[in-house]
Amino acid sequence: MRRREAAGRGRGGERGPRARGPVPWQEARAAARWLGGRAGAAVPSREPLAGALGATLAEDLLALVGIPSYDAAAMDGYAVAGAGPWAVVGRVLAGEGPSAPLGSGQAVEIATGAVVPEGTLAVLPYEAAHRGGGTVAGEVQPGRHVRRCGEDTEAGAAVLAAGTVVTPTVLGLAASLGHDALTVRRPRVTVLVTGDEVTASGVPGPGVVRDAIGPMLPGLAAWAGARVDRIDRAADSAAELVAALDAAVSRPETGVVVVCGASSRGPADHLRAALDELTATVLVDSVACRPGHPQLLAHTGRPERPGTVIAGLPGNPNAALVAGLTLLVPLLAALAGRPDPAAGGPGAPRRIPLDGGVRPHAVDTRLVPVRVGADGRRAEPVGHDRPGTLRGAAGADAFAVIPPGWAGPDAELLWLPR
Repeated sequence: MRRREAAGRGRGGERGPRARGPVPWQEARAAARWLGGRAGAAVPSREPLAGALGATLAEDLLALVGIPSYDAAAMDGYAVAGAGPWAVVGRVLAGEGPSAPLGSGQAVEIATGAVVPEGTLAVLPYEAAHRGGGTVAGEVQPGRHVRRCGEDTEAGAAVLAAGTVVTPTVLGLAASLGHDALTVRRPRVTVLVTGDEVTASGVPGPGVVRDAIGPMLPGLAAWAGARVDRIDRAADSAAELVAALDAAVSRPETGVVVVCGASSRGPADHLRAALDELTATVLVDSVACRPGHPQLLAHTGRPERPGTVIAGLPGNPNAALVAGLTLLVPLLAALAGRPDPAAGGPGAPRRIPLDGGVRPHAVDTRLVPVRVGADGRRAEPVGHDRPGTLRGAAGADAFAVIPPGWAGPDAELLWLPR
């Protein structure tokens, strides 16, 4: 990657205005969503059904076959033709091909899901049938208990729109429509965990901490419709961070790089210098929220055509979670072409009365982990909400958003993955 070509210039064009001072929390989330839209949707890929779960449909889901794909029996019983009583002339089971056409006054014993013979008037269920010898009798209505080809879904119909989240039910539907793979959008993320004191395994000793952010981010990214491809580690070295960040943004498949730690202003925090070295455009340089104040949002490329997006998260786990919900989740959801899941899905309350005597901060927005009551009408803080611990968030349903000057009792909810 080319380094500084001229003061204030980024790769291939002019830099946008650098963010100055903490950005209000709501504005930071809006900026992340805006950047995701500006950067453009993730490039579509073709994934087998087994690998498409959690992605976003990049095109309408079309029915390759009708549902049902043939005239089928909807009940176990007898396929009958003409007026009864009917002479039973055979048996048709599910999985067999079409049988000989039925003549008037004839019937075949038939299983649910089997192909009904040509000429079938209706299916007479066993419980409504009276069999004696080689004949069967009973009351039928024309067309009853016969599922006609395409009556649920016609072949070629658009069944789901692009932008639909691929759920287990969507996978089942796609399979029933004849699909073995789906064209989906799924932003790809590289994570850089920084810190000489951070270890990835074992019980940490004095001066060492376990990495809690790296294990958390793949699930958070998947919730927003993205995928973490790799988690790399970098020491508290400016040169090493520049090299690692350069390598990450140079991979053509990577749309977003998340840097954990190094986003504050301490002697071991080198992310800003690394972004300057890579001539990235910084949109958000700290957010007026607690926890999670030292977070960053930047991109390579020109302001009018952003390239790889870089999100900087604090090194404290709960602060990183708040920053992830503030910047990373809305960014990834926009790149995936889907709604922001932290805003809450259909039926989830957006605002709710909050118990527990929560107080606002004088200038920053507070994010307080809360548990929502079973009736969905009130919420209460769960405690254990310091920047360095995920204990409170792990037992919470959402964060209550407490802006400066908040007087209650209602608070906006920022939902957590479940």
